[in-house]
Amino acid sequence: MTRHCYLVVDREFSSTISTRKLIIETAKINVITAYSGHEAIETIRKFPAIDGVVIDSHLHDIPAEEVITRIKTFKPSLPVIAIHARGGDACEAADYQLESLSPENLLNLIRKLHPEDAAFIERRNQELHASEIKAEKP
Repeated sequence: MTRHCYLVVDREFSSTISTRKLIIETAKINVITAYSGHEAIETIRKFPAIDGVVIDSHLHDIPAEEVITRIKTFKPSLPVIAIHARGGDACEAADYQLESLSPENLLNLIRKLHPEDAAFIERRNQELHASEIKAEKP
C-alpha cells in the first residue's frame, strides 16, 4: 500500500498544527505542514503528488479562499478540507467543511475519501492485534 500525503495549512500555532498532523497520521497518512497561505502554494508546486489539503479558514497572510483557488488552478481535482470556527464563515472554495477541529470528524472524512486504504489499515490493525494476543498466551 502506498501511503497518501496531505498538506496541512494552519496559522503559526504549533499546538493546533501538531494536533491536526497527529490526527491525520493516525490514519496512516503522511503529512507536510505549511504555516501560511504563501507556504501552502509553494509546497503544492514543489510536491504536486499531494493527495489532499486540510486548511484553516482563517489564515493571516492570504485569505483561505484565495489559497484554495490558487491551489485548484494548479491541481483542480485535489480535495480540500476547510476547518472553521463554530458559527464562523465557511470557506466556500473548499470541497469539504468541518466546523471546529473534531478529531473524529476529520478522520471519518479522510477515511471516506480513501475507503480502500481505510479498509486495508483496519484489517492490518486487526491482524496485529490478533498476533499480539497469540504472543501473550503461554
